[in-house]
Amino acid sequence: MNKTEQMKQIKDEILNLKKSPLYTERIKNKVFPVIGAGDHNAKIMFVGEAPGKNEAQTGQPFCGASGRVLDELLSSINLKREDIYITNIVKDRPTANRDPSEEEIEIYGPFLDRQIEIIQPKIIATLGRYSAEYIMKKFNLDLEIETIGKMRGKSFEVKTSYGAIKIVPLLHPAVALYNSFSRDDLKKDFKILENK
Repeated sequence: MNKTEQMKQIKDEILNLKKSPLYTERIKNKVFPVIGAGDHNAKIMFVGEAPGKNEAQTGQPFCGASGRVLDELLSSINLKREDIYITNIVKDRPTANRDPSEEEIEIYGPFLDRQIEIIQPKIIATLGRYSAEYIMKKFNLDLEIETIGKMRGKSFEVKTSYGAIKIVPLLHPAVALYNSFSRDDLKKDFKILENK
């Protein structure tokens, strides 16, 4: 199977993921899972936490206010959405926009693991503390885990089945919506992804 077919298989499995407590909510609210979007051969893969309301209504990742901030950050390092791949750990929206639960991360995490294997990025940039923690643990960086404020903008090199890659924890773009000072911090942190 090529990469597109493998991604479609993941989508089909998530569409029918009845074991997820979020499946019933999705059906009841007539919304979509958010599988991911972008280049299946991207060098940089962004991983967020879970879809919000706008994302669930459209099935597209980072399409609301956070998405506009993300686009601005990408533009600041001369990247476009079509140059990257972006997804979340949890593919369905947690009720009332709450943080994803451990159970939800456990259910959806294996789909993200497969997406990473399909795309084989050179850099995984995590957006927010949940994705940072999940990815750091996945790549045996448990001892490096600190608060997202201390890890943000750092780069950790790890070995994968397809070669060495970098893990770059970043603040979630939503922080710029609540604190205008954060936008400058985010832009500075994004510089680590420039020219990769």
